[in-house]
Amino acid sequence: MTPSEHDTGKDPALGTDAAGPSTEKKKPGDYLTAILDRKKAPNRLIVDEATQDDNSIVCLSPAKMEELQLFRGDTVLLKGKKRRDTVCIVLADEECEDAKIRMNRVVRNNLRVRLGDLVSVHTLPDVKYGRRIHVLPFADTVEGVTGNLFDVYLKPYFLDAYRPVRKGDTFLVRGFRSVEFKVVETDPDEYCIVAPDTVIHCEGEPINREDEERLDDVGYDDIGGVRKQLAQIRELVELPLRHPQLFKSVGIKPPRGVLMYGPPGCGKTLIARAVANETGAFFFLINGPEIMSKLAGESESNLRKAFEEAEKNAPSIIFIDEIDSIAPKREKSHGEVERRIVSQLLTLMDGLKSRSHVIVIAATNRPNSVDPALRRFGRFDREIDIGVPDENGRLEILRIHTKNMKLDPDVDLERIAHETQGFVGADIAQLCTEAAMQCIREKMDIIDLEDEKIDAEVLDSLAVTQEHFNFALGTTNPSALRETAVEVPNVTWEDIGGLENVKRELQETVQFPIEYPHLFEAYGLSPSRGVLLYGPPGCGKTLLAKAIANECQANFISVKGPELLTMWFGESESNVRDVFDKARQAAPCVLFFDELDAIARSRGGSLGDAGGAGDRVINQLLTEMDGVGARKNVFVIGATNRPDTLDSAIMRPGRLDQLVYVPLPDHKSRVAIFKANLRRSPVAENVDFDELATATQGFSGADITEICQRACKLAIRETISKQIEKKRADADIQAMETDSGPTAVPVLDEEPVDALLTRAHFEEAMRHARRSVNDADIRKYEMFAQQIQQSRGFGEFKFSDASGTGSGPGLSSETAARFGGGGGGGGAPGSAPGAGGGGGSGGLAGTSNNNNNAPDDDLYS
Repeated sequence: MTPSEHDTGKDPALGTDAAGPSTEKKKPGDYLTAILDRKKAPNRLIVDEATQDDNSIVCLSPAKMEELQLFRGDTVLLKGKKRRDTVCIVLADEECEDAKIRMNRVVRNNLRVRLGDLVSVHTLPDVKYGRRIHVLPFADTVEGVTGNLFDVYLKPYFLDAYRPVRKGDTFLVRGFRSVEFKVVETDPDEYCIVAPDTVIHCEGEPINREDEERLDDVGYDDIGGVRKQLAQIRELVELPLRHPQLFKSVGIKPPRGVLMYGPPGCGKTLIARAVANETGAFFFLINGPEIMSKLAGESESNLRKAFEEAEKNAPSIIFIDEIDSIAPKREKSHGEVERRIVSQLLTLMDGLKSRSHVIVIAATNRPNSVDPALRRFGRFDREIDIGVPDENGRLEILRIHTKNMKLDPDVDLERIAHETQGFVGADIAQLCTEAAMQCIREKMDIIDLEDEKIDAEVLDSLAVTQEHFNFALGTTNPSALRETAVEVPNVTWEDIGGLENVKRELQETVQFPIEYPHLFEAYGLSPSRGVLLYGPPGCGKTLLAKAIANECQANFISVKGPELLTMWFGESESNVRDVFDKARQAAPCVLFFDELDAIARSRGGSLGDAGGAGDRVINQLLTEMDGVGARKNVFVIGATNRPDTLDSAIMRPGRLDQLVYVPLPDHKSRVAIFKANLRRSPVAENVDFDELATATQGFSGADITEICQRACKLAIRETISKQIEKKRADADIQAMETDSGPTAVPVLDEEPVDALLTRAHFEEAMRHARRSVNDADIRKYEMFAQQIQQSRGFGEFKFSDASGTGSGPGLSSETAARFGGGGGGGGAPGSAPGAGGGGGSGGLAGTSNNNNNAPDDDLYS
């Protein structure tokens, strides 16, 4: 220990003063989670592994026993988690540290604690000798045990030991084999010491462990990723139930209700159960639809009964799950019953006496469909958003779900947490289950379903590896996006030939904010969130969007423009809103609008289309793109081949501000496209991609792909006909030997293909090749690019020396060249198309009519 620790009286194991709470002043933000910090006290000790294995003994250091005024052999009350306590005999242990308490597994299990948790120790002076106790064994531990349980197990265990027992505790007796018992009843109540004259009953049916370990026995430890929200809920629920006098002395009424909302599977019901278990309050669950009844007035009386029951058993928690089903907005609900139930709920919540120790918790994933009268102070005082967890939250949840799993050392939970963007708790649970199932599937060849039991060796060899998790990641997706079937695409940059600059631009827009958020914070600006890809059809715009979503491991929602429009009034706009909501829930997410011109045409021209639905959809799109300010990492990529028809408002900075021209591929790009398409095909060595690229001047990427497909088809046709001829020849020889007639067309086996794609195949394919984009179209795109360029471009701007700063070091020549106006100072804003290259053209694509000469480096606006 350092001298400073001696001086301050700090306990190194506990971090702060052992005598009392730390006096350091906290920042206001720290107070939000202050309730989660365990207060330090001398009788709060850290659980450590026991050196002796007796179920009734705990060990402390002699110094700690003296401090707590305990003597060797005293009976103490230990308090653990989930309101559990037990009684034990305390002994001194010289080797035990001052801040620790040693206990064996049975005691830890009774207190529901693990090694490293805190328990509190209290003296128990008036513990009485028991008149009688009733214990029952667990069914799974007494299977096949013969003989009298009392004589073989209980008598030797309790004889002259004066063991303290607590009602509800379990204990393990080791004999010929270990048997676990539960104390069902004690007289006097709660706890007593088993003396020689105590009567021990052990008659009755053995206990089923399944009934014992209820699934709803969850505590705060079983919840991950919602630290802040849990702190708020504990403030609102635990304080009024445990210490109502706090509110009395401040002179305010304790809160009545908490409304939790968030996407399905993020842990709302789990939090409510954990709060009930940890506070030890009576928990009354109302599932929305359960209280409905066909008889008039019955539904309301069911609700009244629930509240009466809760008040009788105070302190209590009423939990209403799916509250939107019983308390929808009254003006929108057509049923009389729903309206009456909402009114009844309002009067019941107002009628709760301010200090009747009843808290109402409600959960919904549609907070906006709940009646607004319920969402005011005095009813549901606080609304808590339990959102999608971030990376640290996901890691916490992964640790909780894998704590009982047998993991291989190579499993990297941090990497899995990083790759599960947009997953809620339920999705992570599914991921772990899927990984474990995959582990079992691999062993299916040595597991016999017909056998009664599985070999212990097989069970021991089961361990979940990183491979299994990688497989599970491929098959599970975030539940928020099930209906939009979001897939992280499997297109990589290698699948796309050429377009190096376009790729780099997209990487900077989408990948940098996800991978280097700290840099954007350092420069104090939020990154650009929108890209418009425009260019002739078949140049790989959709493919680019897929590749970027895959490369940065973001979720990918593809929205086809026309499918948002419906015949119902107001429905199209709500579809747009839903798409953005889903993207926010699954952030980071790339929203890809294909054929954007279908829904974002210039406004004012859409007469006679369902009362101007087109205009309203654009307005909705524009407001959503601005409102994506609170939108976490949602990137909007639009693709169109009619950029001239788009509404100008959608292309302003702040919305789709990065305008990227995806041109027809130049010679180098065409070679790359041929290579990308044929990288898995057996191509003859004498096929020259350069020649093919020269011959396909003016072809788009899709046209080149079609040439490759046609060449493959010809090769397949040739291979099949050769195989059929060979089979026929073989069959005919066989027939001549057996003198039977001619044979039918033989069935081909799957045999390895040794034929290559030759020059002849490509020459034949080139005969049928066609260009899908004509020169007039290309001129149109280049005119548009030129227009955009002329509206931009202050390539000659420099700070004047008079400002005292000088002209500064300037951009690196590479950066300058990329953004146009390159190293040579930039072309004039109105320079002719084709002037790009060395000096750039004031910030836009140096495009030219002869597309083959367009340098790949200057494709940008």
